[in-house]
Amino acid sequence: MSAPFEERSGVVPCGTPWGQWYQTLEEVFIEVQVPPGTRAQDIQCGLQSRHVALSVGGREILKNSNFFVCVFFLEDRKMVRIVLTKTKRDAANCWTSLLESEYAADPWVQDQMQRKLTLERFQKENPGFDFSGAEISGNYTKGGPDFSNLEK
Repeated sequence: MSAPFEERSGVVPCGTPWGQWYQTLEEVFIEVQVPPGTRAQDIQCGLQSRHVALSVGGREILKNSNFFVCVFFLEDRKMVRIVLTKTKRDAANCWTSLLESEYAADPWVQDQMQRKLTLERFQKENPGFDFSGAEISGNYTKGGPDFSNLEK
């Protein structure tokens, strides 16, 4: 099964007990579902250059380090969105898990994430090509992508 490339809406989410996370070449997005009506003062979010900690209503949701944290938002009083910026070293890499081996993507989701990021990287590196109908075929983790259907 191949994942079609859609620049903005083609995210490949990895579900978690508290919500989901997904990634682009340069950023990782964490979406935490919180009880409807949650207020900003109910959220404790520690954001430092390489550390993230999130508690909602006194309940710890996330706690880990090794990130460059960008920003967090409370959306519609029911979801917290945290945006992490990948380091330059990690920018081209597909993360296999969110927090140092926690919330790992299953093999199928990991494969789909890798396909999406590969297409995103090729689009960025080759702006003259039309990637609107591009797909990666075959098993990405065995043998690499096939771009034979691309047109300039």
